[in-house]
Amino acid sequence: MNGVLNVYKPQNMTSHDVVAIVRRALQTKKVGHTGTLDPMATGVLPICVGRATKIVDLLQADRKVYRCQLTLGQTTDTEDCWGSVLETRDVTCKPDEIQAAILSFVGDIYQVPPMYSALKVNGKKLYELARQGKVVERKPRLRHIYAIEDLIIDGHQAQFTVTCSKGTYIRTLCSDIGSKLGVGGHMSGLERIQTGQFKAEDGITIEQIKALGLDLEKSLRPVDQALSVEVKISISDKACQLIKNGVKIDLLHYVREDIKEGDLVLVYHKSNFVALAQHNGQKLITKILFDITRS
Repeated sequence: MNGVLNVYKPQNMTSHDVVAIVRRALQTKKVGHTGTLDPMATGVLPICVGRATKIVDLLQADRKVYRCQLTLGQTTDTEDCWGSVLETRDVTCKPDEIQAAILSFVGDIYQVPPMYSALKVNGKKLYELARQGKVVERKPRLRHIYAIEDLIIDGHQAQFTVTCSKGTYIRTLCSDIGSKLGVGGHMSGLERIQTGQFKAEDGITIEQIKALGLDLEKSLRPVDQALSVEVKISISDKACQLIKNGVKIDLLHYVREDIKEGDLVLVYHKSNFVALAQHNGQKLITKILFDITRS
């Protein structure tokens, strides 16, 4: 029972809640999610099962796409509409000013992680400290906004789709847009519509998971189909046996495409996925990150 389940998370449920539900349905403990989605947010939450838990970090690194709503004129302690209001201001910005401010965040940006987040500082989750009324220093982190599209502005509210890098806080993005406009702002709605290969329209609901039980296994996406990796190679019987024996071998001569340091390669033997390899910077593929034949 190995693969990735594309779950559509509803509101009022944590990512860990979803993991627990999948564990019960499939009667297995080896289950993990691929990046926390806030309890009040909805959308795509890939869940790894069995040996697929080995690729959690790789799936977390995929690009994310969100549909969000920004409300200007009000700041909150959580940077979203579920927190306590800190300040309210009149919004006199014109639509073209709001649009310009939002689009100015495309590209590299620095974000200070919100206090109400699962990020750990000195072993403590920030939201635990925030609930105690504590505020600790957080260093700005470099993030990348690939695109902001489908922008709709209606008075003091705006909706838009954001394609971003791993670790981007959309709540903080909304707050920073409000600050740039000088009126404050917070996130008033969020749906993750895509992460890597997984899209919202293909997601399975919590109700379906509970109803399917063990039949849920049929909905698991194979590991190689879950990864955003384009380069594929087919290896010989001997090379496959060496990999199964845990030997790290040079696979570069199987590759026909140009690859660079850090690039991943899907490794097949007679059409069967057997491993995931990575270029090590010395024009060799030696590090086997994932071997389907080994636990």
